Amino acid sequence: MKIGLVGKPNVGKSTFFSSATLAKVDIANYPFCTIEPNVGVAFISARLDCPCKELRQRYEADGRLAPISLDDPRKGSICQPRTGDCIGFKRLVPCYLVDVAGLVPGASEGRGRGNAFLADLSNCDALIQVVDAAGTTDIEGNPKAVEQDSIAAAKSVQQEIDFLSKELDNWILGLLKESWARGVRRVQSEGEKGILSFLHEKLTGLGSSIVLVTRGFESFKQQNKDSSPPWDWSSETLGLLATCLRSELFPIHIAANKFDMSPEGVIAKLQANGIIIPCMADMELALMRAASAGIIDYQSGKSTFEILQQDNLNPKQNEALEKMSQKLTSSGSTGVSDIIDKVLFDQLDHIVVYPVQDEGQWTDGDGKVLPDAFVVPVGLAAKELAYMVHSDLGDGFIKGVDGRSRRAVGSDYQLSDGDVLKIHSK
Repeated sequence: MKIGLVGKPNVGKSTFFSSATLAKVDIANYPFCTIEPNVGVAFISARLDCPCKELRQRYEADGRLAPISLDDPRKGSICQPRTGDCIGFKRLVPCYLVDVAGLVPGASEGRGRGNAFLADLSNCDALIQVVDAAGTTDIEGNPKAVEQDSIAAAKSVQQEIDFLSKELDNWILGLLKESWARGVRRVQSEGEKGILSFLHEKLTGLGSSIVLVTRGFESFKQQNKDSSPPWDWSSETLGLLATCLRSELFPIHIAANKFDMSPEGVIAKLQANGIIIPCMADMELALMRAASAGIIDYQSGKSTFEILQQDNLNPKQNEALEKMSQKLTSSGSTGVSDIIDKVLFDQLDHIVVYPVQDEGQWTDGDGKVLPDAFVVPVGLAAKELAYMVHSDLGDGFIKGVDGRSRRAVGSDYQLSDGDVLKIHSK
């Protein structure tokens, strides 16, 4: 699962990436600071409490564990994650982020990194476009004065949102045009089935599926006013087809960055084919670094933090933390983990499941409690999970056992969010 971070230069993509992953990347005030894509792992809280909460309750009821103490640094969690962490039964699960080099108008024609940029996007399951909600940069990513008027700022941001969609539309249109003559021959012999097959084959490299292509084509048919046959379609008609396909292949979600500097009301004026979330990546990065240094107690996505080293801070540091605290409280969060959460779990429709080797103790072969948390698509079958754990488990799959009910389930059993599953294999 990869989510691509994309946008024009100098809007804070690298800062957003670094704050979400705590990876060390170049952050600078000039276009194309990022040339090759950076890949990192963001850890996002699972929507449901970690199953170790139920396990702890069972152990406490049996007298095998004492109640949670006030000084417990993990606030009751007893699982042993191989990756991520779990504090207060909030399990952190991994999601890959790809920070793609800055986009400029004309990428579909070879400007900037051109097709190299577009090819990087095709390897992502969804896109988060980081935009400058404060209007501090022009369309090329060069610094300019902050927009003070909400209408002017919203117009600037909307232009920024629209030009990425246009570049992707033009890229897909170019792919269609270069072999349209061959494609329409299949339409003549096979009808609509032929055109769907052609589009699927042509766009496979962009992560297309026959389902996505069909949805895009259905949307095109509803909007198309050109009654001529496909072999006579104009460039405008093919452009509409490219737009409809792009909306399915590349859902674009908007991280309205620098929200704390933007005029009031800008976000409400924006339009996109994905979700729009206000973000403050600079603040998130500062808070995460302070938390890593033990200066504050902060969890990404929260609206508050606690200062742990008040006496060791100088007046400027205290003042900076106070200002961030006020902004964080008024905004509800920095928005960074919020948009990743919503894209991963809502837009991409994923859940978290926990494979184990002991269905009673919920441990692996080494006795570690719930060490693995897999982020998987809704509807994933038990046997498919077995293959994700190890190919040998999938090949020899016999049955699964639900860790809660102890009920045996078959290979086609569809997993639910928070499931604990033991896999029996030859």
